[in-house]
Amino acid sequence: MEQFVRPTIVVSKCLEFEHCRYDGSMIGDLFVRKLKNYVDFIPLCPEMEIGLPSPRQALRIIEQGEGEELIFSQTGESLTAPMEVYAKKKMNELKSSHVDGFILKSRSPSCGMKDVKVYKTYGKSSSLPRKTKGFFGKAVTQEFGQLAIEDEGRLLNYEIREHFCTRIYTHAAFQELKKTPNMGELVRFHSQHKYLFMAYHPNHLNSLGKIVANHQKNSIPDVYAAYEEAMNKLLATAPNTMRMINVMLHLFGYFSKDLNVKEKAYFLDAMEQYRNHQIPQSTVMAILRAWVIRFEQDYLMDQKIFTPYPLELVEVRDSGKGI
Repeated sequence: MEQFVRPTIVVSKCLEFEHCRYDGSMIGDLFVRKLKNYVDFIPLCPEMEIGLPSPRQALRIIEQGEGEELIFSQTGESLTAPMEVYAKKKMNELKSSHVDGFILKSRSPSCGMKDVKVYKTYGKSSSLPRKTKGFFGKAVTQEFGQLAIEDEGRLLNYEIREHFCTRIYTHAAFQELKKTPNMGELVRFHSQHKYLFMAYHPNHLNSLGKIVANHQKNSIPDVYAAYEEAMNKLLATAPNTMRMINVMLHLFGYFSKDLNVKEKAYFLDAMEQYRNHQIPQSTVMAILRAWVIRFEQDYLMDQKIFTPYPLELVEVRDSGKGI
C-alpha cells in the first residue's frame, strides 16, 4: 500500500470541530470529516481567539473611506485592530508549522476568501454591490498565496476538490524531501511527478527539468528553493481537460503495440467520454493503471499522476457549484 506524507491543513474550527459560530452552531462537512483520517488539522476560530464568545453578535465588514472596518453588526463597535493584530501574530506562528494548505469558512467576515458582503454601516442596512475578503482570510492569501487555499463551499466541486488534494499532498511530499536535501532524491521526485506536472503545465515542467539539471552548478539549497517556487507556480492552476488528454495519450503510447483493436477502441471511447465530461478523469486513469500492472511498466508504476493522493479521498460527488 502506498504511503503518503500527511499534510498539515489549517481549518476554520466551525467546520466539523467546534460549536463556535456567532449563533453557537457548528457546520457539518463531509470532506473535512473524511480528511481527518488523512491529514493533520490545525483548527482555529479567529473570532473566538480575539476573545469573543459563542454565541455572539454577528460581525460585519463596512466600507470606511478607501478601507474597510470589521464591526459588530448591532452596536457598530470596531474589532479591526484586535483582528489585524491577531492575524499578523498567527501568520508568524503558522510559518513555523510547515502548513500545506487551508480550508476556510466561506463568506465569513473573518475567514472568507471571497464573496464576503460589505455594508455601508451597522444596524439595518443592505449590503453594497461588491464583495471582499474576510480580515483573516485576506492575511492568509497575502502570506500563503503560494499554497492551496479553499473554502468549504468551493470544495463541493469535484474538480476543485481533486486539485486541492493533489496540491496539498504534493507540497507535503516536497517538504519532507527538504528535510534531508540531496540532488539524487530531487531527481527521483521530479521523475515520479513528470506526467502529473505535464498535465498541469508542460512549459513549467520543462522549467523544472532545467532547474534539476542544474547546469549552473548552484548549491543544493538554491536548487531546492528554485524548484519549490517553480513547482508552486505550476500547481497554482488546475489542469484543463485538453492537457490531461495529452498526458493520457502519452501514457497510452506505452501500451498501444500490446493492445488489441477492441482494447484500444474501449480506451479511446472512455477518453472521449472524459472529454465530454461524462465520466471523471479517475475512470480513464484506472484503465491506464491496470495496463501499467499488466504489462509491468516499472517506470510508470511510480508515476504520481495515478495516485497523487490517497485513493480513499477520491469521491465523485459534485454539487456543480464552486467554480
